[in-house]
Amino acid sequence: MKTFTYTIQDPVGMHARPAGKLAKEAAQYQSVVTLLKGEKKADTRRLMALMGLGIKQGDTVTVQVEGPDEDTAAPAVEEYLSANKF
Repeated sequence: MKTFTYTIQDPVGMHARPAGKLAKEAAQYQSVVTLLKGEKKADTRRLMALMGLGIKQGDTVTVQVEGPDEDTAAPAVEEYLSANKF
């Protein structure tokens, strides 16, 4: 399993549009990409679960990537988050 932390930069947090984009990005990989905020966690491919985390600007989340292509998926998802200023 690969993990990294990321601080949300989007002024309105994780709303429908960025959650949908992240879900599409994560769906490209065989690995499961999970976001954790406090005690809550959500598979990034499940849009409603992702939005249910209530992630706001400035929140730091932990991203876990586990599966056969985790070595490729983890850095790609981290780069995707940074490049799109989530």
